Amino acid sequence: MTHLYLIRHAEALNAVQHRFGDLDLTPRGIRQAERLRDRLATGEIAADVLISSTLRRAYQTAEIIAPALGLPIIPDDEVQELREGEAAGLSEEEFVARFGLPNFEENPFRPVAPEGESWPEFMLRVGRALQRITHEYAGKTIVVVCHGGVIDGSFIYFFGLSSFSLPSVRFYTENTSITHWHHGTSFPQERACWHLRSYNDTCHLRGME
Repeated sequence: MTHLYLIRHAEALNAVQHRFGDLDLTPRGIRQAERLRDRLATGEIAADVLISSTLRRAYQTAEIIAPALGLPIIPDDEVQELREGEAAGLSEEEFVARFGLPNFEENPFRPVAPEGESWPEFMLRVGRALQRITHEYAGKTIVVVCHGGVIDGSFIYFFGLSSFSLPSVRFYTENTSITHWHHGTSFPQERACWHLRSYNDTCHLRGME
């Protein structure tokens, strides 16, 4: 049985400064990641593998929780957030002034900015990454520190939805939340398939301002 735990990174300066780019965690984000580390130190997840996006907000989160899992971090570029291209470093206002608001519903194949990804390119990349990771570590318990868009993409991939159009349902995935998928059977003689066990689990953040 394969267990896949997808963890969204802690709060980053991107959200606070409303800016694109590869930015660090905020002080609050560091505290969130420390809360998650303390939760994982209980042995709740007996991970075999720890993978992280190479973007700083994810990798810094992975560095904080890694001691609780007792595992080295395996960097993986393919579980990065949607690639921003020339939007990197811009504020939201600068982005809109330069490129306009992206509309993935009307034109899903338009990149978010020049040299960036379109929605289908992003979803196909995420699907390929999840397929590769779950095949390479089949039968293992895998923790992947990644991004909200990657977790969105896990629903597209595991439910077999179209990667070529924006889904009609939106997700709001919290910082340091845990989403748990497992591959196996629920009943004898049943064909093994992927099951969603939990989404957006942030119980470790209770009481935190």
